[in-house]
Amino acid sequence: MEKKYPLPPFNKETAIEKIQMAEDAWNSKNPEKIALAYSVDTEWRNRNQFINGRDAVIEFLQGKWTNELDYKLKKELWSFNENRIAVRFEYEYRNKNNQWFRAYGNENWEFDASGLMKKRYASINDLPIAESDRRLK
Repeated sequence: MEKKYPLPPFNKETAIEKIQMAEDAWNSKNPEKIALAYSVDTEWRNRNQFINGRDAVIEFLQGKWTNELDYKLKKELWSFNENRIAVRFEYEYRNKNNQWFRAYGNENWEFDASGLMKKRYASINDLPIAESDRRLK
């Protein structure tokens, strides 16, 4: 049976550890590695998209980083309880026309007993920024 430590129930330290692991994985921009943190039947809502299963996660992330270049992400703990963690985040990227963006949002995560993320609901807003206004490098 797959396990992804730390396991729920979370305390403040293990919730922060889980968040840092996610931030590091997403900043690797390696869809196959990232997908291993999610259950095989994971359910996502990302903006207006509904994504189900690891294979769909990989496909989604491959497309994401084809369009979101020089991606850099920062996550922080908002709240936690038992097997759930709420996260605030921001990330920056540029598109193929070299327009920079900062994306802000919140994620609600739910984990199974093995520490794999079963549900991820993300609300995200993008703000065009000048390259000189970047904070995450």
